[in-house]
Amino acid sequence: MTDASDLLLMGTRRYSSWSLRAWLAVNLAGLEVREEVIPLRGGGQTEEIHQRSPNRCVPYLRYHGAEIWESLAICQFCAGFNAQLWPQSPEAYGRALSLAAQMHAGFGPLRRAWPMNCGRVFPRADVVDPDVARDLADIETLLTATRARFGKGGAYLFGAAFGIADAMFAPVMSRFATYQVPVSTVLADYRDAVLAHPLMREWYSRVMEEPSSWQLDRFEFPNGSDPAHENFNPG
Repeated sequence: MTDASDLLLMGTRRYSSWSLRAWLAVNLAGLEVREEVIPLRGGGQTEEIHQRSPNRCVPYLRYHGAEIWESLAICQFCAGFNAQLWPQSPEAYGRALSLAAQMHAGFGPLRRAWPMNCGRVFPRADVVDPDVARDLADIETLLTATRARFGKGGAYLFGAAFGIADAMFAPVMSRFATYQVPVSTVLADYRDAVLAHPLMREWYSRVMEEPSSWQLDRFEFPNGSDPAHENFNPG
């Protein structure tokens, strides 16, 4: 039964990669919650979030009296309601859990260089920063090896089911599309499969419903660049 206090608090969908991860997990688990989006000001200046979230960040989930913050914690909480969000064999589960944790803790240079923007496409990115190049190479290696070893039964990292590991990497796949990042054929196919998932399509649709007043120049025109296209939608 739905509780009126059940809530998923998120930041601007256009930009909030951590909110996207939690939103995917909540929906994959079938949790019925009220969604509230607070427009981000950037630079940790969104006081409305500071006042309501235990870690002063989004996402924040409240469900049947439980309070959960941090995207990976929310994902694990959701797996308690749908065990299929993790692969079932110990070998695959260990791999998926490690990938999710590594995404949560790492790849900072790549994430900083290419902030998530689900509303624009920019000219093809040149990978010149060695730290970004290393992050990109590591992602290529990890995800390509995972697909080869565990994903032969479908389009996602561990086969036919879109799970927590996929949710954790979904914002990176969005970045690859937004900045037209050069990737291998294997990773491009995976990127396209993630962006074609019905929940990802729904997220992008909701992005387009957000008012333009929520947009931040620092993410719309990074380094003074001009976007190639407005209103990007996957697939």
